[in-house]
Amino acid sequence: MPEEDKKIAETIEQIVKRMDMLISDTSVPKNVRGAISEARSKLTAQGDYTVRVSGAIYNIDEVSNDINLPPQARTMIWNLLSMLESVKE
Repeated sequence: MPEEDKKIAETIEQIVKRMDMLISDTSVPKNVRGAISEARSKLTAQGDYTVRVSGAIYNIDEVSNDINLPPQARTMIWNLLSMLESVKE
């Protein structure tokens, strides 16, 4: 596995761990947890990582400005989006 692919795999692993934290956080609205869970499924599926990352970004971006999001969850979601964008490039 080339060095760059290892870095991408490690970053995706970190992203998935953060997604798991948000999914298990009961202060996060159910619809947001559902979108993050769906994004996690897309990210961990088989296939080209750019397609998987793009799908995850789409799902998370949709709920990133949910009015009911607690501030700390919003910050974590923005960090997730930033990490996903860095993998995509």
